[in-house]
Formats: sequence, C-alpha cells, structure tokens
Amino acid sequence: MKLPNVVIISGPSGAGEDSIIEGLREHVTVNRVVTTTTRESRPGESDGSPYYFISKEDFEKKIASGEVVEWAKQYNDNLYGVTKEELQRVNDLDGVGVWKIEYQGVMTAKKLFPEITSIFLMAESLDVLDERIRARGDVSDEYIAERREYTREWLKHSHIYDYAVINKQGLLHEAIAEVVDILRKEQYLSK
Repeated sequence: MKLPNVVIISGPSGAGEDSIIEGLREHVTVNRVVTTTTRESRPGESDGSPYYFISKEDFEKKIASGEVVEWAKQYNDNLYGVTKEELQRVNDLDGVGVWKIEYQGVMTAKKLFPEITSIFLMAESLDVLDERIRARGDVSDEYIAERREYTREWLKHSHIYDYAVINKQGLLHEAIAEVVDILRKEQYLSK
C-alpha cells in the first residue's frame, strides 16, 4: 500500500495541529484521516465525526485480521487506531490527506510507509504549550504536569520526523505558510 497523497501532521497538546490543519484549507482541499475508537460517542458526535465508533470486540477482530495499521490503548482503556480502508479512502480523494497521530504512531507509520512525509509541530517553549492548554478551559495543574512530561518524552523522538515547524504564539499564519511550503516541496501541491 502506498500513500502518495497522505501527510502526517503531529505534535504535542497545545502545538496547534488542528489550527494549522484548518488553516491549510485556505490553500488546498484537506481530507482528514478518521481514527476508529472503542470509546463511547459523546453528545454532538456521530460515526465518522470525529471518530468511527465500534465495539472493543470488533476492534480486536480488525487488529487480528490485519485491518488496523496503527493502534494504541489509551489511558482510559479504550483502543484508538486507523484502518487500511480509511487510509486508502483518504489517499484516493482529491487534495491532501492529513493523518494526525502522536509520535509512537509516527514511528509505526514510518516503518509501514517509509515514503510518507511527517511534519512535527511544536510551540516555541513548554511554557507556551502550558498556556495554550490552560486557555482551553478548566484544567488542573496535575493535567498540565502530565502533558508537560509527555511532551518531554515526545521531544526525545523529534528526530523521527522529516520536518519541524515552530508554531509561535500569535504567528499561526507563518506556521501555516511553512507547512504549505513543505507540501509544495514534497509535491503534495502543484508549484
């Protein structure tokens, strides 16, 4: 399986992945890879938005049959992963497919699809990440500390990415422009 129309965009909480992905829509048609999960849907969510929701038993069957390309068990004991079918669906659409995953998923994806371009997003500092997470609403100091520790671990693996983009506070447009330049260079967009 080849994924010439799919790019990985990845970064720790607060790096601005979703903001950059949305900003890319001004330059290109963006098709997001939808993750499959065993968690229950929440009010306002539906199958395919923002996840495909299936039972744990069905997810485990997909893993056993090789249908799930990359997956992980999260802290809440739910499974999250991406199927071959979903990657193929997104790859076959016009535009750019965007696969948003964390660094462990990137390591798996790069083994399976060595040609896939991966872009690491980060803020200019851990303090800025903390501020962005706090701005989202009521979060505990414990949550911030957990996110910071996870980000430190993430930074140890930044070498696995093909590109790094710093999303500086107040300069989102510059980070989007840098990602667009990468997409042009890697021939996701016509020059």
